[in-house]
Amino acid sequence: MSSNITVPELGESIVQATVGRWMKQLGETVATGDPLVELETEKVTMEIAANTAGILESILKPEGETVGIGEVLGTISDEGQASSPSTKSASRTAKASGSSQVTSAAPDSPSLAAAKSPATTATVSAPTSATTSAPTSQVLNATPIARRMATEHGIDLRRISGSGSRGQVTQEDVAAYLQRLEPPVPSLPASEDRREEHVRLSTRRQTIARRLVEAQRNAAMLTTFNEVDMSAVLELRRRYRDRFKERYGIGLGFMSFFTRATIGALKSYPRLNASIQGDEMILKHYYDIGIAIGVDEGLVVPVLRDADRMSFADIERQIAAMAAKARDNTLSLADLRGGTFTITNGGTFGSLLSTPILNAPQVGILGMHKIEERPIAVDGQVVIHPMMYVALSYDHRIVDGSEAVRFLVRVKELIEDPSAMLLEE
Repeated sequence: MSSNITVPELGESIVQATVGRWMKQLGETVATGDPLVELETEKVTMEIAANTAGILESILKPEGETVGIGEVLGTISDEGQASSPSTKSASRTAKASGSSQVTSAAPDSPSLAAAKSPATTATVSAPTSATTSAPTSQVLNATPIARRMATEHGIDLRRISGSGSRGQVTQEDVAAYLQRLEPPVPSLPASEDRREEHVRLSTRRQTIARRLVEAQRNAAMLTTFNEVDMSAVLELRRRYRDRFKERYGIGLGFMSFFTRATIGALKSYPRLNASIQGDEMILKHYYDIGIAIGVDEGLVVPVLRDADRMSFADIERQIAAMAAKARDNTLSLADLRGGTFTITNGGTFGSLLSTPILNAPQVGILGMHKIEERPIAVDGQVVIHPMMYVALSYDHRIVDGSEAVRFLVRVKELIEDPSAMLLEE
């Protein structure tokens, strides 16, 4: 008897996902709770675990395919031992993966198991004279991009050694193999490398692109700028850094200062903590601050809930924990949901000045930048101080320009006189 592996509820407003990496191979024994496959949604990557023990009998949705809630990804047989997949299972899988060559294979053919993955087309159509005796599992253990590249160039993936985790063949492996196959081209004076590579955008990257375009199209977005003297904050960090770390077990960074300063400014100018819904403005009397974090797959914005109730140490701990989860790709939908205002720090990458894009449906986002020593005039004298440009992008539909400018000035005042934040409790 078999049980289905289905797409679970994906979270608020998410109705589809992309099949990522299958972590078990056909015919492999699985235990209850074993991770089977990754699903990429527009916000997070989640693992689907086995709800029963048995054998992975079929893979109906190959890597790279878009699936909806409730769709069957594959099946688990409750038989006690692994056996060769039946012709019926292979036919089902071949139909799902779109391969037509598999139907003519004999039930016990070694290529039958390989036919159940998107790598089948490349494997079957490759010249038989080039085929080696590499294990079939190696064909299955390849990224979707690597498989597509192999199909386009008629390469047998079994000839390529994978450099990825657990021997997975990556697009770089295929590209390197192609380069070894191609004869060297004599270089000409002023010649350019004109090779192209087509890489499918991940689900998260597609979502980021769509939301950024929508934000610019749907909001009357403007940006105002100012500069902040970071001398006082740097001096506080120098004086209390070791004591803070010893007491709280976390470093004292800049984000806690800017988070507290932002909340102080939001209390003075509450429409920047609002959102627009139809013909209504929703004023929010709580402060869930999104902190933008850059990872390889794109920007994520986990949220500090009720940040106005957090101490400096609480803020630093929460940000450090969220950054670690973002790097490990373990952020949950709850970590990312909601948010009333966002802070992004391009200075960590060396940005001197930028115009951040709104994180809809929010109407304000604060951009921090690189600290640089610059000459400024103080009491009629030219002095060198550590300065940071800050930017506020806002939705002009409900936030007036004067209000946005005064908000940013308030942030500047609180950063330049951190003791004033005590009055914002």
